[in-house]
Amino acid sequence: MSGGKPSSKREGVEEYEVESHASVNKEVEVHVEHEAIFHDHVPIVSYYNDRITPLLDAVDRLRQLQVVKEGIQLPTIVVVGDQSSGKSSVLESLACIHLPRGDGICTRVPLIMRLKHHPSLVPDIFLQFNDKTVPTDEAHVANAINLATDEIAGNGKGISNTELTLVVKKNGVPDLTLVDLPGITRVPVHGQPEDIYEQIANIIMKYISPDESVILNVLSASVDFSTCESIMMSQKVDKKGERTLAVVTKVDKSPEGLPEKVNRNDVNIGLGYVCVRNRIGNESYEDARKEEAALFATHQLLSKIDKSTVGIQVLAQKLVRIQASIIAKCLPGIIRKIDERLTDCISELNGMPRRLSSVAEVVAAFTGIIGSSRESLRKILVRGEIDEYPHVKDMHGTARLVEMLNQFSTELRKCSDHAKNFMIYEIEVLEETKGIQLPNILPNTAILTILQQKVDEISDLPVGLVEKVWAYIRGVVISVLNHHSANYRQLQLFIGRAAHKLVDKMKDRSIDWVTEIVQMEKETDYTCNPEYMKEWNKLIAQQQSVIDNITNFGYSKVTIDGSREVVVGDLRGHKHVLLEAFDLKMRLIAYWNIVVMRS
Repeated sequence: MSGGKPSSKREGVEEYEVESHASVNKEVEVHVEHEAIFHDHVPIVSYYNDRITPLLDAVDRLRQLQVVKEGIQLPTIVVVGDQSSGKSSVLESLACIHLPRGDGICTRVPLIMRLKHHPSLVPDIFLQFNDKTVPTDEAHVANAINLATDEIAGNGKGISNTELTLVVKKNGVPDLTLVDLPGITRVPVHGQPEDIYEQIANIIMKYISPDESVILNVLSASVDFSTCESIMMSQKVDKKGERTLAVVTKVDKSPEGLPEKVNRNDVNIGLGYVCVRNRIGNESYEDARKEEAALFATHQLLSKIDKSTVGIQVLAQKLVRIQASIIAKCLPGIIRKIDERLTDCISELNGMPRRLSSVAEVVAAFTGIIGSSRESLRKILVRGEIDEYPHVKDMHGTARLVEMLNQFSTELRKCSDHAKNFMIYEIEVLEETKGIQLPNILPNTAILTILQQKVDEISDLPVGLVEKVWAYIRGVVISVLNHHSANYRQLQLFIGRAAHKLVDKMKDRSIDWVTEIVQMEKETDYTCNPEYMKEWNKLIAQQQSVIDNITNFGYSKVTIDGSREVVVGDLRGHKHVLLEAFDLKMRLIAYWNIVVMRS
């Protein structure tokens, strides 16, 4: 829904908002009393309500604006019936015009019939579809509808859910808006799709499901009402029949048992029945009304039916009353929903920036985006606040970074297994780095050789951590920038590219820095941390007992630091270097703890 549309929709109804439900109903009741008894010379609706008509016009205007697509349902009288139930004849009698006739489905699209009383004796009739208006007249309206239907639904016998509007402004017609839907058929005829029933059923259910819809169910007097497809469909959405009105057609052909069927109301028609006689052959509408009045007055069976439930005039009167009532009931809610949608659109519109037409405006917008994004990033990545993204865990920065660091620490310690090949490698290195030196001095070359090998084993882990951290930071930064620049599409791509370049630059700098630190660990063995000497003294204190267990008793397992049990091989053949190898091993264990801590 565009920013401009809600205003147009609102204008179509706002002048009528002050009319209360009670006021409209009072007008209608006066109308009902005035038209309680119809005479042959009286038009179908002789009373023209100046209050109801503007409301109908407003609803029609809203329908043209397609407010239904915004989730706003409109009060509608929906005409449904099985194929050949006489639906077209009823609508013809109400509109006093000829509609398309023929075998099979005559109505192939939803036909919105807007009937308006017209003081002029010259009718004004036109069609509206596909954003165009096609004028016609009484003599050609049926053909015009067929041509429009072919344009909408194709030249075959298929159907379409695209609406076709027929406006009939004619003297004496009731002021009504009806939606005529395709007649229900289960068996496809030649040229119809195999799923014609499902297509028709879907269209009907779409229109009759909203609570704002009144269902005008057209039934043939010759059938069992309970077996009619249209009754079964309407009962699915209106089980109690509170918004269903039934019109019984062809009463002159099947009058037997009709009074009983109507009075029993086996199919639960809450708004009642109206029995009508179909126009026959070339009868004029005036002659048809006279014949209908005579039929219900003189027929042996049909004369027993209550006169308040027979005739096209009574049907028109009921529909006008029901229509006015449903509009009065629904209009306040419609206005409220339009106001709410309008408010949402205005808020969205106000949230959009003005067009950036100068360098100063661009700089101001850019500065604002960077400032707000910087504060958000501080909250997410530094202070650990989650109020801006409470339900998006990926944006809880400090928590995710701690998880990465903990995982890195776990992986680093897995690589720090000192029990594997205990002292074997130290003995080999001592043998290969021996030289002329005092016997109680360990060669520094031996320490550096083993240290460099261990650092090489874990050198990929710090670099991997850096890449992982910056990949996460990149995602957070881009998300925050996109959020704060959402209303500045012209700046968003530029800011995004700049952010990617900056993150890549910072990541490369971090990788270089970490790689340099790793290389420094390989260059020298040095620390001022007193924990080194403390740990080494504790470990070296076990030197003699461990060596004795290996050389004198041939133990395959020895205990280090009172708790760490390690497996040793047969080291008795290296007695001459065991003391130095053990000292070297303990120094490396103590020093490696410092290396890990620095990492």
